[in-house]
Amino acid sequence: MEKRSKLVQWWQSRTGEEETPFDTDSSAFLLSVMVHVAILVALGLWPLLANQDDESLVITTTKVDIEEITETAPPEQIHFSEQEMADIGANSDLGTQMALSEAPVIAEISEIPNPADPSDQEVAEILLNNEVVQATGLHFNENLAVRGAVGTGTTGASGAVDRITHEILLSLEERRTLVVWLFDQSGSLARQREKIHDRFDKIYEELGILEAAEDEAFQGKDPLLTQVMAFGKSISKMMKDPTANLAEIKEAVKAIPQDDTGVELTFEAVVRAVNGHAEYRRPDANGDPKRNVMVIVVSDEAGEDQANVDLAVKTCQKLAVPIYVIGVPAPFGRQETLVKWVDPDPMYDQTPQWGRVNQGPESVMAERVKLRFIGSRDEEVPVDSGFGPWALTRLCYETGGIYFAVHPNRNVNKSVSRREVTAYSSHLQQFFDPTVMRDYRPDYVNYREYERRLKESKMRTALVQAAQMSWSTPMRDPQTRFVKRDEAGFSNELSESQKQAAQLEPQLENLSQLLLLGAADRDKEKSLRWKAGYDLALGRVLATKVRTETYNAMLALAKRGLKLDDPKSNTFTLVPADSVTVGSQYKKNADKAKELLEGVMRDHEGTPWAYLAEKELSVPIGWEWKESYTDLSPPPRPGAGNGGNPPPAQNDAANMLKKPPPKRRPPKL
Repeated sequence: MEKRSKLVQWWQSRTGEEETPFDTDSSAFLLSVMVHVAILVALGLWPLLANQDDESLVITTTKVDIEEITETAPPEQIHFSEQEMADIGANSDLGTQMALSEAPVIAEISEIPNPADPSDQEVAEILLNNEVVQATGLHFNENLAVRGAVGTGTTGASGAVDRITHEILLSLEERRTLVVWLFDQSGSLARQREKIHDRFDKIYEELGILEAAEDEAFQGKDPLLTQVMAFGKSISKMMKDPTANLAEIKEAVKAIPQDDTGVELTFEAVVRAVNGHAEYRRPDANGDPKRNVMVIVVSDEAGEDQANVDLAVKTCQKLAVPIYVIGVPAPFGRQETLVKWVDPDPMYDQTPQWGRVNQGPESVMAERVKLRFIGSRDEEVPVDSGFGPWALTRLCYETGGIYFAVHPNRNVNKSVSRREVTAYSSHLQQFFDPTVMRDYRPDYVNYREYERRLKESKMRTALVQAAQMSWSTPMRDPQTRFVKRDEAGFSNELSESQKQAAQLEPQLENLSQLLLLGAADRDKEKSLRWKAGYDLALGRVLATKVRTETYNAMLALAKRGLKLDDPKSNTFTLVPADSVTVGSQYKKNADKAKELLEGVMRDHEGTPWAYLAEKELSVPIGWEWKESYTDLSPPPRPGAGNGGNPPPAQNDAANMLKKPPPKRRPPKL
């Protein structure tokens, strides 16, 4: 620094100037820097300029939100395979078909009050995919209300019990559980009770396996308690207190007495069962219920006190108690069906007898028009509705349980004759695929809401009113065969038959006009069930109306004289025909009827509506006369073939038959 200072001083002394940033040395330095920078930039740009025609590879990445990454949940200790096994589930009863007729639905707004204060909780909208095909019961999650399944088809109670065992195990995964069994005391359910009695070993065998495996769900005293109750005209507990002793449970079921009154207070029994065990739903020190509570109803009837279904639903929802029912399928659009009864005592006559039992209908009110005409009795035989009785099924649906429709003859591929019906079962001629019927679920709402929906739709109102009219005035079969013995008698017989048709015509006219009032709202309707019901009703009413009117016209034509192909003909029979020949005014309604019925078959294939529409179309709407000859000679007198002598004596002792066993009338089923 001293040298440089001396040099600077010397330079200044020579030039008389001070050093500046823009002197010769500084300028040279800046120029050198700029040249080097330019060289570096050129070298950096050279690869881009040299390869500008080559294709470039662009790699894009997506930002990953670390907070959304969750760990895989550990496998559950209890796992139930969806694959059907050989010896359990529905297959345990030889050929059982297990299929839900209604998928579980997560309600957007919970209708089941929580034990805590539900007003402070918000219920979010939860979207489900189409893979949810089986209800899992109500797991008592305070933030989630699960809708139950409204129909599981099975051919035996054993399969239903196996499915319920699965539900019990799911409940035990959460906390200790109390199961209340409610058994119908009617005579028609005796064999069903025996089968379930024998199945209790299976339930506790499953529980024993899990307990032996030291599953966490079974830690603690008596993880599963059971209570047995019976109901008929009265309601009683078969055990003083709930127990975990299998022998006591089976003995209680075996000791249930038979009630032959025919009265079943089903919904009162449910309310008493839930309220009688409400203490198990009270919260403990941690604020959780002491136990889960499940009620399992075993019955083959709809119940005499269905008006109490709203009270039963509210009671179960208040305490979050799901209801499971091992029941029967409801006949389509009917309240009663015939049950086959065979005397359980072999000392008595084993000939099948039939008794009427209330097992329906599947809807709040009758939604099917009842018509029977021209000797066709196909519709008199009930068919499966695809669902259980409305009130019991609604109770399961609104509490998160499952309704099991048990029928040993269930087969969707063939019709069932009376001869094939198993003892103590109802005769349902046809069953339907529950996966198809899933879209035709009845309205499981309270009575007030059902009436509100009727009032909002002219079509629904018209259908229900027409159904009520037809059930109160059933149609009779007309006379179709007339034998002409003399002109006066023949004309008088035709006139009498015309009177019957004349009585039917105003009823059918009123039904058709009433149904036509609902046509204005037909295109607004979104429910497949209501559309199918309305189209079938209007199509059948119009078809029956045309048959009745043309029947009357054909009789009037016969009174004026018929053109005979054979002069000897003296018998005239009206047979169904495809064409309407007595008046063009009837053809329009006949064409409309065919259009509606064919539309039901096309748009609602595989349902009871399509089945009845096909039956209706199988009989042509028009008529035609068929002539024949009937021998009117008096029949021969007894013994006339032996020259007037009496027949030879018979050996009565040799022809005597063994005295048949005594016959008893069936009890009230």
